[in-house]
Amino acid sequence: MLIHTERKRPSPWSHYRAQAKHAALVPFHSVEWFCRWLAYWLSGWALLEVLEYVGTLSVLIAVISYFAESGDRTKQKHYQAWQVINTAHHTSGSGGRIEALAELNADGVPLVGVDVSSAFLQGVQLPKARLLRANFTAADVRNSNLSGADLSYASLNGANFRQSDLSHASLDSADLTDADFCGARFVSSDLSGVTFDGADLGNADLSAIQWQQIKSVKKTNLAGVKNVPEGFLPWALKNGAVQLETNPSCPMGGGNP
Repeated sequence: MLIHTERKRPSPWSHYRAQAKHAALVPFHSVEWFCRWLAYWLSGWALLEVLEYVGTLSVLIAVISYFAESGDRTKQKHYQAWQVINTAHHTSGSGGRIEALAELNADGVPLVGVDVSSAFLQGVQLPKARLLRANFTAADVRNSNLSGADLSYASLNGANFRQSDLSHASLDSADLTDADFCGARFVSSDLSGVTFDGADLGNADLSAIQWQQIKSVKKTNLAGVKNVPEGFLPWALKNGAVQLETNPSCPMGGGNP
């Protein structure tokens, strides 16, 4: 859009006719000459100048409105993400929940009490997520990133967290009964009050875990665990943990880097 500028009076037709080097070009030059005169006449109309300014003002108002409504758009986006999660409840597939959960967490939305039981969530990215009292019962959460997440009082009963990253996570009083943590990373995680009964921690990385207040480890498989803190293994075996032969399919990597 061009703000109104003063136009010069076009040259006479003889000037444009002289520029046509070939007779076939005369019609094109005549059209150009006519358009120049039309633009010259219209440039004197104040109405057109006003309309031009109105158009510019409309664009400015649209830009201001876009930024002013950004909060409403964010709320709408979050509402739609929660709709996806809740609509897919009790279904075994992903149902779009992997993307919805990651989007909400990236925007800093608490996921407290979210129910994703039996969901397919392989590879979900939820670092530092607030998942207090979340329900992951029987969910497939393999190869996922929950590093630094708050999973206090959460239910991971029977869930599959193979080769997932749970480093620096808080699992205070969480229920991990019968869950599969083969090759998972628990580096510096707080396991106070955790129930590990029947869980499989084969080849898991237990470096610097806070284990002294673990609630129960009955029949917990600790075969091949890595970077075990001093005193943990004797205590666990004394309290019912086992070291069964490592399952050949159990990952050796220790989760996501």
